Amino acid sequence: MEVTVAEEKSYEDGELVESTLDYFAQNRDGSVYYFGERVDDYEGGEVVGHGGQWLAGEGNNQPGLFMPAQPTLGLTFQQEKAPGIAEDTSTIVAVDERVTTRAGSFTGCIKTEDFDPLGNTTEFKFYCPGVGLVREEYPSGHLDLVSY
Repeated sequence: MEVTVAEEKSYEDGELVESTLDYFAQNRDGSVYYFGERVDDYEGGEVVGHGGQWLAGEGNNQPGLFMPAQPTLGLTFQQEKAPGIAEDTSTIVAVDERVTTRAGSFTGCIKTEDFDPLGNTTEFKFYCPGVGLVREEYPSGHLDLVSY
């Protein structure tokens, strides 16, 4: 199966704290599956760990459903299936949201409520047609797409 690799870098106060390679594949029906992530955690510019790293097929890890082809209000699905490592679930809580970021204004967006049972945390994410993820909302604030 062919996968797409997305690189994501997280910074705090201008310093790199995490770099990930996320593995995705799209099924014929349009559903997108998540096959895992390679993680490098940084402190002071040096790799210090690989927290949350997993790949489908290693041990009991399986691909998770990242986004169904036909997202419907109230649908809950497991995005990460790595027991004891990553077990996030996602519920579609809105299907026609409008979101404005520095990158632009977007309509017809899907809002998900994502729950991490291992860390007992919840966040909201907004996915918009033709763009993908444009906003993440956390209890402490939010992160917006600035360009694409």
